Amino acid sequence: MSISLSNLKSTIKRKKKKRVGRGDSSKGGNYAGRGRGGQRSRSGGKKGLKIRGLKRNIRNLPKLKGFKSSRQRLAILKLVDLEKLFKNKDIIGPKELKKLNLIKTNKTKYKVLMSSTSISLKKELNIKAHAFSKQASQAIVKAKGKAIIINSIK
Repeated sequence: MSISLSNLKSTIKRKKKKRVGRGDSSKGGNYAGRGRGGQRSRSGGKKGLKIRGLKRNIRNLPKLKGFKSSRQRLAILKLVDLEKLFKNKDIIGPKELKKLNLIKTNKTKYKVLMSSTSISLKKELNIKAHAFSKQASQAIVKAKGKAIIINSIK
C-alpha cells in the first residue's frame, strides 16, 4: 500500500466536542451543564466569570510601592575624592576609576558632583564622565583642568 494524501491518518487523537443542550437522550440536555438558572445559565451571562477571575488575580499580585523607572541610574563620584586619589594633570576615565573600584564596570555610567561649595579644587585634572554638575565643571575649569563629556545622557 502506497502512502498518498488521500490515505494519510493523523497521529493526534482528537476528541469530538460534546454537543450540549440537544435533548435528554444526548446526555447534555436539560440545563446543558449550566446549572438551574440565574445570570450565568443564560446566553451572554458568562462575562462575570472573566471579570471575577481578573479581580482575583489583581488581588493576589504583590503590592509594590511606587514604581521602577526604566531610566538607568548614574553612579556618583565626588570631586573631593577624585582630588585625593589622583595626581596633578592626570587623565581620569572609566578604566582608571574601575582600577580603583570607584565604579563597578567600564560600562557603568557616572556623574561627577561637587561635594561642597566651600572647597575649591587645587589639582589640574582632566576628567572624562557621562555628566557633570554645573558647580563641578566650573571648579574643574577654574583649576585649569578639563571636563570631558562621554556619550552625553539626555
